[in-house]
Amino acid sequence: MTTPTRSLNLAGATNFRDLGGYVGQGGRTVRWRKLFRSDNLAALTADDRATLASLGLSQAFDFRGAAERDAMPYALAGVTSHSLAIEPTILMRMKEMLESGHRLTAQDTVHLMQQTYRAFVIDNSSRFAELFSGLLASDAPLVFHCTAGKDRTGFAAALILLALDVPRPLVMHDYLLTNQLYRMPQPSTGLVSKDVLNVLWRVQEDFLEASLHEVDLAYGGIRQYLAQALGVGPAERELLAAKYLQD
Repeated sequence: MTTPTRSLNLAGATNFRDLGGYVGQGGRTVRWRKLFRSDNLAALTADDRATLASLGLSQAFDFRGAAERDAMPYALAGVTSHSLAIEPTILMRMKEMLESGHRLTAQDTVHLMQQTYRAFVIDNSSRFAELFSGLLASDAPLVFHCTAGKDRTGFAAALILLALDVPRPLVMHDYLLTNQLYRMPQPSTGLVSKDVLNVLWRVQEDFLEASLHEVDLAYGGIRQYLAQALGVGPAERELLAAKYLQD
């Protein structure tokens, strides 16, 4: 039996990929073609849409903010879209700094990224809880995404895999795949340096580690965070395993 490809190699969404195949609870692997993560879906081609239709994709969970959605709207036939807006975005924070006259450096951008990831844990748990509610309600194929599919989406993917007891090194491996797959947009202005853009449009281990460290500090560990902040206790994790891990 041929193993499915992790990246779906879509033309209009370079970071659209499958969470299947990772080894989770009890040595069982995550089911293929059930859980997808992606960048923005507004530029999908007709062939891309046909590919997604063939997968039976039924729901899309969109972490983009209102301005992002308005700038790049989309609708997919047969797919119910759920807005789980997470703001302010890193771009909004950078814009505020630039407008205040600050000249952004790569290190500034790293700090902003780490701050943003910590805020996922402290300020945005309700949005990730809504995603898990969707995961628990139905095991029909779904996608969750933001604009680049790397930060908000990356943290969400990490939470799902950790809830399924996928080991941290594999979770980090999945997170870092963005650097191989995502095609960075062409800069529209020269307001920031290439070094800043390379931080902005890529991922680093210390970004995800910043959020997981915040989980440990605020909740004492990932399982406590899942249970207390996201409503995913032992019973819910067992249900997730039943839905998304192979027998």
